[in-house]
Amino acid sequence: NPRAVLTKAALRAAEQLGVNARTLAATIGVSEATLSRMKHGDHLLESGTKPFELAVLFVRMFRSLDAIVGGDINVARAWLANTNTALDAKPIEKIRTVSGLTDVIAYLDARRAIA
Repeated sequence: NPRAVLTKAALRAAEQLGVNARTLAATIGVSEATLSRMKHGDHLLESGTKPFELAVLFVRMFRSLDAIVGGDINVARAWLANTNTALDAKPIEKIRTVSGLTDVIAYLDARRAIA
C-alpha cells in the first residue's frame, strides 16, 4: 500500500533527522493533530493530495542528505540545524515552505552530482 509506505517513510525520516512534529506538519501541509493520528496509525496520507506530494519531497530530501553524509545521522541533523550560506538560512527553517523544501532538494541534488 503506497499510502502506508509513504506515511511511515515520512515519519521515520523525520524521526531520524530530529524534525519535530510542528516542523513536519508544516512541511507536509497537515495539522499537528493529523500528524498525531498518522503516528498512531489512524491516518494515512492520501495519494494525489498536496500532503502526499510534499511527503514524497520530504522523503526525497532525507534520502539525498543521507546519501551525502554516508548515513551519519548526527552529521545530517547538524546540517539541517545550522545556517547554510548557499541557502542563506538553516535548512530546517527553509523546509517549512514548498519553495524552501524544493530549494533544499535542489541544493542537495547539486551536491550529490559533485560527489
